[in-house]
Amino acid sequence: MVKPTIHIAIIEPSSIIFEGLASILLKSAYHFHIIRAENIAEYEQSGIKQSIDIVLINPSQIQHNIRNFKQMKRADSRVIWAALVYSYYDKEVIELFDKVLQINDSPENIVTSIYHLFTSSSEIKDTQHNEHLTERETDVLIKLVHGLSNKEIADKLNISIHTVVSHRKNIIQKTGIKSQAGLAIYAISHKIVSIDTLSHIGK
Repeated sequence: MVKPTIHIAIIEPSSIIFEGLASILLKSAYHFHIIRAENIAEYEQSGIKQSIDIVLINPSQIQHNIRNFKQMKRADSRVIWAALVYSYYDKEVIELFDKVLQINDSPENIVTSIYHLFTSSSEIKDTQHNEHLTERETDVLIKLVHGLSNKEIADKLNISIHTVVSHRKNIIQKTGIKSQAGLAIYAISHKIVSIDTLSHIGK
């Protein structure tokens, strides 16, 4: 079976770290195509995003602009984001990533982790045909799975109850899920909410 080519963007300001990581990947048994960006702004402006499967990024690039990073992830949910960690970062930052790779991991572990990320994501994509939720629908979904009523959601988001009901219908139509528990599982699996924030469900 022919192994797929995995397109990887490495967002890393250090040339030494980039060269070392790129060398490890290119010498492996898998087919990696690697593109470098020194920072996240360069990545966004480069025009390469459409072809990228996985982004390996130094978390320092997003820790002071988490909101923008969340919006970028939401806008293109097919891309896998892996943190390349070699210093301490807050839990809030680390939890934003699909995978965390440590700089002191063995080359074999780094390569296999990246390949498994890609293959697991491909399997999920093959079984999903749902339309993407809009940003406002995502906001409503977050409030829904936290147990808020239509009126509470309307008040929190400063929209009408009618608009909330309309968003709920769209969410159900796009996800095919009607129950709160099912929507919670959907939100967790799509990294829209953290499971830690949903401890109330099922109690």
